[in-house]
Order: sequence, then structure tokens, then C-alpha cells
Amino acid sequence: MHNPTLRNLLLLPLTLMLAACAVGPDYRTPELPAPQARAEPELVTAEPVEVEFWQRFEDPLLTQLVEDALGANHDLRIGLARYDRSRALLRQSRQDLRPGVNAEAGAAHQRFSADQMPGVSRTDRDSESFDAGVSAFWELDFFGRVRRGVEAQRAEAEASAADLRALQVVVVGELVDHYFQLRGVQEQLRVARANADNQRESLRLVNARLEAGRGTEFDSVRARAQLENTLSRIPALEGEVAARVHRIAVLTGKEPGALVATLERPTPLPALPVQVATGLPGDLLRRRPDIAAAERRLEVASARIGVATADLYPRFTLTGLLGTQAASTGDLFGRDSETRLVALGVDWSFLDRERVRARMAAADADSDANLAHYEQTILLALEETETALARYAQALREREHLVDAAEASAEAARQARVRFDVGVIDFLQVIDAERSLLEAEDSLARSHTRSATALVGLYRALAGGWSLRESA
Repeated sequence: MHNPTLRNLLLLPLTLMLAACAVGPDYRTPELPAPQARAEPELVTAEPVEVEFWQRFEDPLLTQLVEDALGANHDLRIGLARYDRSRALLRQSRQDLRPGVNAEAGAAHQRFSADQMPGVSRTDRDSESFDAGVSAFWELDFFGRVRRGVEAQRAEAEASAADLRALQVVVVGELVDHYFQLRGVQEQLRVARANADNQRESLRLVNARLEAGRGTEFDSVRARAQLENTLSRIPALEGEVAARVHRIAVLTGKEPGALVATLERPTPLPALPVQVATGLPGDLLRRRPDIAAAERRLEVASARIGVATADLYPRFTLTGLLGTQAASTGDLFGRDSETRLVALGVDWSFLDRERVRARMAAADADSDANLAHYEQTILLALEETETALARYAQALREREHLVDAAEASAEAARQARVRFDVGVIDFLQVIDAERSLLEAEDSLARSHTRSATALVGLYRALAGGWSLRESA
């Protein structure tokens, strides 16, 4: 290289690059708090969380529904598209670290007017030109503006991946929750229909006694009122069954009525565990994808402080051009048609420092907000888990009492019918015993459903539905 000015021009950015550094704070992951021992210690074990928790219920239909949802749920498809978008933007941002290269070619024909070229013939006023070349533009990232931008976009892509995992937990939890609620409502419907059948038989017997002169019109009217009251529950329960079926279908990416035939046959709710594998208390904070997403966005905010800070320093750009230009295509690639350009540009907005500092202050505020959001997400995760544990424990205790209550009510109703048949009590007491039985059995069905959905809520709080290994 014989041109000393050009040589010095190129040596300047290389010298600066040796001293280059990325301005702004270097991100450090905040330390996670050490959670205290969990409440309800008799309910939990330190075994790893059951990732595919729905498998433990040994319900092939439920397993198939979950697999369908993971493959076709529209919310998950939207989340996956957002993740793909963030990865594409990351690839784009990484290209900013490299020179941008562009190839151009052109041909032009121009005719000057007689006023522009007086005394020149019409044909001699015509001009043609041809050119072709390759140009490159490169921002020399001495102060880390581009690198901080790549760092921010990488963290954003990782946050988007965590969002997708969190959405998977939500979708799986919602589907299993609705499935258990469906089975619970179907059990309530079975109880109502069975009691209605028993009450029809009671009404028939009362009417038969009335016709035989051994009963009263009052007994008949009360028996009919009891039956109609029980029958009135059935339409609402049937509507609730339809709503649950429709919701499950949409969660699996199907039309609302697509699973009516599949889910119309009732199956009992599963047996529920007396202990749940939750892992160690500290494992929760590393498993929860919403915490991971909040932590990644904290890094995004930290990196953007560096992007804003870099505007306090000059921005160097290197431009290069290698091409050819001629008045005819035959001379386009001739030796004397060669053109080239190497230029170093400096852009320094030091006169606009107040605007730069305002952007830096905004970036600092964003970082503070993201730190608070991260800390709040941790607290909410701990709260959700402890609350879910308490609810599940209380649901199990409640169900134990309601099992005893239902058994006692069934025995009371049986004895009341026997005592009525031998004339020891009146029919009003039979009606009261049967009403108590219906309420006890309905409460038991509701309690079993609450226990099952409380267990689902606990698995959701534990981030059941995805695994660290799968997301690596």
C-alpha cells in the first residue's frame, strides 16, 4: 500500500479496536433466595417433580388429549411463532457484527438539451454510462454498541423460549383441570339422575298407598316437589358438561363439538396421591419458566443500558467500494475503468449529550423495573406453590369427612325408608333423609373434583408440563 494517508486511515480504527471495550454494565445473574421449608411437610417428598404428571393418573384418553394439545393448541402455535421470530431477529442482529456487502450494476442513457450543449449536434448530445461494483459497510464496534444490541436480542430470544415453556405449562394445566372438572360434573349428574330415579320410585309408592287408603295427599305433593327439585338440577349440569367438552376440544385445536362423542361416556375421577413429589424448595425457582423469562428480560434491560451509553462515544464506520465504470459495455471491464474507494466515517453526537443521557436514564429505569418484576415473579411463584399445597391438603381433609358424611346419609336414608314402610315415621322424614343423601353425595362429588383440580394447580405451580432436559 503506497498511499500513506490511506494506510494511516486504516491503521487508526485497528489501533482503536485494540483498546475497544463494551460500555455499560456487564450483566450478572441475581442470586436466587433460599426458600424456607414448605408448609404441609407430610404432603411432599423431595423426589424430582413429575414432568408428565398426567401420566400418573393412568387415563389413556387424558394422555391423548394432552398430546393433542401440545401439538395443535393455537396459543402454543402463536408462542412458537413468536419464539421463531425472536430467533430470526437474533440472527439478523449478529449480522451487524460483520460488514454488510452489496453488489450493484447499472446502465444509463442521457440526452442533453441544446441549451446545455450549444452548437453540438443532436446525436453528439447523447451520453451512455455503465457501471458495476461491490460495496461494503462496516460499523467498527469499538465501544460495544452493536455487541450490546446482540446481547439484548440473545436474551430476548431466551426469554421468548421461556415464555413458550410457561405457556405449555398453562395449556397442559388448563386442559387437565377442565378434564377433571368434566368428570366431576358428570359424577354430579349421575348422582342427580340416580336420586331422581329413587324419588320417582318413592312417588310411585306414595301414590299407591294413597290409592289404597293408607297415605295422604300431603305425602304425595311433598314427594313430587322433591322429585321436581332434583330434576331441576339436571339441565344446569348437562349445560356444564357441554361447556367443559367444548373447552377441551378448543384446547386441543379442534372445533367445539369435535369431542362430544369421545367425552360423553363418564369415567370416575382418579385416585389422588397422599404425597406429591415436589423436589427441593430451591428447585422450584430454577424450574419455573416465568422466572427464567423475567430474569432474561432483566438482562435485556441491562444490555440496552450499554446500547444507550455507547451513544456518548464516537461511532466509526468503514466503507469500501470496488467497481468499474465506462461509457460502453466493451470498456466496462478494461484496466482503466476500475474504481475504488475506502473511507472512514466518524459520527459523534457529543453536541446532543442531553438527549443521550435522557435515553440512558430511561434505560436505567427500565432495568430497575425489570429487576422489581423479576423479584416479584419469584415471590408470586413461592406464594402460588405454598397456596396450592395448602389447598390440596385441605381438599384431601375435607373429602375424608364428606366420604363419612355420604356413607352416614346413605344409611340414614335406607333406615328412614324401612321405618316408613313399617309405619314408625311419616313420609316427611323419608323426604328429609333423601334430600340429605342427595346433598351429601353431591358435596362429595364436588369435593373430589376440588381435590383433583387442587392437585392440578399444585403441578402447575411446580411447572409440571415441561422439563429442563427438553428445553436445553
